[in-house]
Amino acid sequence: MLNTENWFQQLRDQNSHKYNKMAKKIKKNNDKKNYNKEINQLQIELVKLQEWIKEKQLKVIVIFEGRDAAGKGGVIKQIAQCLNPRICRIVALSTPTPKEKTQWYFQRYINEFPSGGEMVLFDRSWYNRAGVEKVMGFCTDDEYNDFKNSCPAFENMLIDSGTILIKYWFSVSDAEQEKRFQDRLANPIKRWKLSPMDLQSRNKWIEYSIAKDETFMFSDTDKSPWFVVNADDKKKARLNCISHLLSIIPYEDLTPKPIALEPRKKAPKDYKRPPFDSQRFIPEIY
Repeated sequence: MLNTENWFQQLRDQNSHKYNKMAKKIKKNNDKKNYNKEINQLQIELVKLQEWIKEKQLKVIVIFEGRDAAGKGGVIKQIAQCLNPRICRIVALSTPTPKEKTQWYFQRYINEFPSGGEMVLFDRSWYNRAGVEKVMGFCTDDEYNDFKNSCPAFENMLIDSGTILIKYWFSVSDAEQEKRFQDRLANPIKRWKLSPMDLQSRNKWIEYSIAKDETFMFSDTDKSPWFVVNADDKKKARLNCISHLLSIIPYEDLTPKPIALEPRKKAPKDYKRPPFDSQRFIPEIY
């Protein structure tokens, strides 16, 4: 079980040299070519972290919160892109069902928690209650106050049980958010991302700001801190967030040694493959 006393501070101290080295690289790499190079290097490190999580049977939860169009989905995709889906899972829960609404609020999230050797990336989390539900009136004042009082204790129990909990808040300006909303409207590939709830959030910028400030007041603790990501520049936000994630969890390189492949076996002389025209190949239009 992890010793959680000043846990994050100890980890930051242990990995500060690695994090600072990555940070210096990021500042020098802003164009597309160098961004791709840097993200590739970070993904290699993520694979090493994955193997460490598997070997040590760690239980890791990473929460991504923030305003609509803040870039949470982009960084989650970059993290999970090269990882084994059996080890790294993405959880993005939809609106609770009628049955789930009758359950203990945290229950449907607990069902998605990692077992030993797994990392779960939450694209929004139980903090929906302190954000969209509070702002849009989807929960009562009593439900919100109950969440506000129970959330820190819930996270403390989670951490004390040996789970590594990391919370990121993606911060984006109103001007940049509006720019991304307009881009989604104009792009048929991204238009699905602009939900009716997103449109309503445009008119509640101040309300969401107040909700975020209140959330930090009761849930940004030494034991379970929020890490804020400046997300006005998507590429920089991804590089900064991933490098920070790698600095938070100490890991060693468990990459297997190169394997010498044996020569392929030849097919028996009496074996004949069926003719190609007996199979249903798709049309090659490209």
